[in-house]
Amino acid sequence: MISVIVVEDNDSIREGLKLLIDGTDGYSCVGAFSRCDFMLRELAKLNPDVLLMDIGLPGMNGIEGIKKAKALLPELTILVLTVYEENELVFDALCAGACGYLVKKTPPSKLLEAIQEAYQGGSPMSANIARKVIDFFQNKKTVSPQKPQSILTPREKEILTGLVEGNSFKAIADSLFISVETVRFHFRNIYRKLHVHSQSEAVAKAIKEGIV
Repeated sequence: MISVIVVEDNDSIREGLKLLIDGTDGYSCVGAFSRCDFMLRELAKLNPDVLLMDIGLPGMNGIEGIKKAKALLPELTILVLTVYEENELVFDALCAGACGYLVKKTPPSKLLEAIQEAYQGGSPMSANIARKVIDFFQNKKTVSPQKPQSILTPREKEILTGLVEGNSFKAIADSLFISVETVRFHFRNIYRKLHVHSQSEAVAKAIKEGIV
């Protein structure tokens, strides 16, 4: 059972998230708060697996809330769910200790998958957010100029390139005239070969090491 705390000031969104989480097998919403300070008072006692955090909150904002939550529970997994897509906020959240960053238009099924991925050690991000992360690496010239020998097959490189470009599994499958299940099969091999556990980790490693 994955225990989740939600911090969201919009009443209908907060209640909707609580209902979604509680209504799904394997998930439990152990707390839902409208403000960071309310959440922080109960955090240690509730000790959730995942904290789902908004950024634009009354009083203490989500970035500061992430820092304080990590100070209380250093091993806590924090996932941002927000309407904000500005580069500065994305990187502030990740630097503060969030492991992933999703926009609120994320479909419910994808949100649940992201919570599970974060719980399992991954770093889920919406495709456009992942693109911003990639652009940041490129603009900062953190990519190694020496392209290493890759252990990926040509097909795996094609599929990973599609992900780096921000495409969905279905879009990648359509462009290569293969099935989505085949794409998933190749991704399992890519994760194993690159020693990563999520799409965002695979993208970051591909960019940093010049694999694609």
